[in-house]
Amino acid sequence: MKVSIGKRLFFAVLLAFLVVAGIGVELVRWKLSNRAPRPSTDMQEVSGLVEQLSARYRKHGDWSFLPASPDQRRRWFLDRAMGAEADGTSVARDRASPNLDYRIGLLDVRRRRLAGVIASPALVAIASIDTVQRSVVVDGVEVGYLVVARSQNPDDDLAIAFLLEQQKNLLLIAAIGVLLSALAAALLAAHFRKPIRQLVDGTRRLGQGHFDVQLPTRRSDELGELAATFNRVAARLKNTERWRQQWVADTSHELRTPLSVLRAQLEALQDGIRAATPDTVALMLQQVLSLTALVDDLHELARADQGQLQYDKATVDAWAVVTDVFASFGEKFRAAGLTASIGAAPSSSTVLADATRLRQVLVNLFENSVRYTDAGGRIEVRGERFEHELRIIIDDSAPAVPANLVEHLGERFFRVEPSRNRQFGGTGLGLALSRHIVEAHGGRLSFAASALGGLRVIIVLPLEG
Repeated sequence: MKVSIGKRLFFAVLLAFLVVAGIGVELVRWKLSNRAPRPSTDMQEVSGLVEQLSARYRKHGDWSFLPASPDQRRRWFLDRAMGAEADGTSVARDRASPNLDYRIGLLDVRRRRLAGVIASPALVAIASIDTVQRSVVVDGVEVGYLVVARSQNPDDDLAIAFLLEQQKNLLLIAAIGVLLSALAAALLAAHFRKPIRQLVDGTRRLGQGHFDVQLPTRRSDELGELAATFNRVAARLKNTERWRQQWVADTSHELRTPLSVLRAQLEALQDGIRAATPDTVALMLQQVLSLTALVDDLHELARADQGQLQYDKATVDAWAVVTDVFASFGEKFRAAGLTASIGAAPSSSTVLADATRLRQVLVNLFENSVRYTDAGGRIEVRGERFEHELRIIIDDSAPAVPANLVEHLGERFFRVEPSRNRQFGGTGLGLALSRHIVEAHGGRLSFAASALGGLRVIIVLPLEG
C-alpha cells in the first residue's frame, strides 16, 4: 500500500505529540501521588451516598431534586460536600476521601449522565483508570448508577480527580494537537514534496533518454545535495550518450574508407578494368592492414573498458624502457627530419609495471610525435622524480594543438584539425588506449602546450618502494 509523504509526516508528528502528552500525564500522576500509601475508603462513602440517593429518589419519586443547570449538576456532589442541597437541606457525611466528589458521577437507568463527573472511555484507556459502579435501587428497582473513577493505587486518586476535572480541556488540547500535527505535516510535506516531485519527474525523463534534464539546486539540505548529484549523473549520461553516438559515427567512418577502397579495387578486378598486379595487391593489402589495425585497437579498447586487459606487472626500470624505445625510433626521427634528444636518467625510476604495456604506450606517443611534428622540428624527452612519482615528459615542436582542444586529447577517435589530421594516418584510438594502460598502472596521462611550440605529453607513474 502506497503511503504519501504527507501522511507519513502527519503520523510522525502526531506520534511525537502523543508521546509528549503521555509523558506529561505520567509526570502529573507521579507528582500528585508522591505521598505515603493509604488504604482506600471510597466504597464506604459510596455505600452511604447510594443510601442517601435512594432515600431522596423515593421522597421525590424521580430525579427532579437535582439542579436544572448543567454546570450545577456537574458540581452537585462537590456542593453536597459543602452542605448545600438543592432543596435547602444538608446531609452530613464523613470526609475520609476528600477528593471523591471530583471522581464520582450519577447515571440514570439509560446510562445518561445526571450529575457529577464521568470519565470518558478515552481517558479510562489512556490513564489506566478503573471505574466502580454501584446501583441505586428504590423498592427493588434500579433507578440509576453511581460510578466512581479510581486508580489501582489509592495514592493516585488525586491525580485521577485532576484528570477528570480537566478532561474537556485535555480533549480540546488533543484536538488542537491533532490539527497542529496536520498543519505541520502539510507544511513539511509541501516543503519536501516539490523537490521530490522534481526528482521523480527528472528521473522519469532521464529514463526516457532526455539526458539534458537539470534540477534546481538552491536548497542547502540533503535534497539539494541529491539534486546536485542527480545533475552530475545526468551530465555524465549526456556525455556518455554523446560519446556513444560519436563512437558509432567515427567507427563506421573509419571502417568505410578502407572498405570502399577494397570494394573499388575488387570491382575493378572483377570487371577487368584493372589487372591483379603486385601494385594492386599491395594497395588492397594496405587497406586490409589498416582495417586490421583499427579492429585490433577497437578490440583492445573494448577489453580495457571491461577490465579484461592482461597485465604482467613486475618491478621495472621505467627509464630503461624509455631509452630503449627512444633508441628504436632513431631511424624514424631522422627520416622525418626531426632532431631528437633524451635527458639524463632521473634519480629513481623503478616502478611496478608491465614492461610490454609500458612500451606500447611509449611507441604510440613517439609515433604521434613523428607523425604530427613538422620536418626540421625537435623532440625532447626527459624524466624527473617528484616526491613518490616518476614523470616522463615528451615535448615536440610545431604545429601546436589549440588550447581549447588539448583537454579532448585521449578521447576516442579525436583528432585535431587541420594540422594533426587523418591524412597522416591514425584513428585517434592510440591515445585513448594509452590513457587506459597508464591509469591501470595507477598513473596519469596528461597533455599541455609545449615550450617548443607543439605538444607536451606527461606520463606520471607511482614509484616502487
